[in-house]
Amino acid sequence: MHTEGSLFSPNYIDKGTITMMSKVDFQAGQKILDLGCGYGVIGIYAAHFAGAENVTMVDINPIAVEVAKRNAIYNNLEGINIIQSDGLCDIIDHDFDLILSNPPYHADFHVPKNFIERGFHHLKFGGSLIMVTKRYKWYRNKLKSVFGGVRVIEENGYYVFISQKRASCKPGFKNKHTLSKKLQRKYNLT
Repeated sequence: MHTEGSLFSPNYIDKGTITMMSKVDFQAGQKILDLGCGYGVIGIYAAHFAGAENVTMVDINPIAVEVAKRNAIYNNLEGINIIQSDGLCDIIDHDFDLILSNPPYHADFHVPKNFIERGFHHLKFGGSLIMVTKRYKWYRNKLKSVFGGVRVIEENGYYVFISQKRASCKPGFKNKHTLSKKLQRKYNLT
């Protein structure tokens, strides 16, 4: 992997990223989004299993996008869709099986809040948002409020959060786990 000193964890693959990837069962044909891809570790690893044509990688940083593109070529995975985007702003697909992210969590919660709220709408039913952080309470509460539930795995000093977008269990019953009225207005869903 090529890297750049200004990118996150330039000298080695972050332990949180490794921990998260060890909890994911990547399968052929899964449609995967690496959200905040950095130099491309997660997306490139996922593409080895799911197929390059099924992986999208995004980052707001143009340097990260260029380095990720070089790494895809270096790993013979030129078919990965790698784009510059402010989170999910430029992502039009709404049928991902997996969205994976090691979000910036040392600053405020604006970025992960956006990833979680928008990520919900970019997953197909049965799809999962998987995040890794060193913080617990805020992420657990936010994911639970948006997805209706979250599974948390603590390992190596990190928390891996797994939330699944679920459909209503019984026909004719409204799904209890909908977005709040405020979020519905925010995303023009009302």
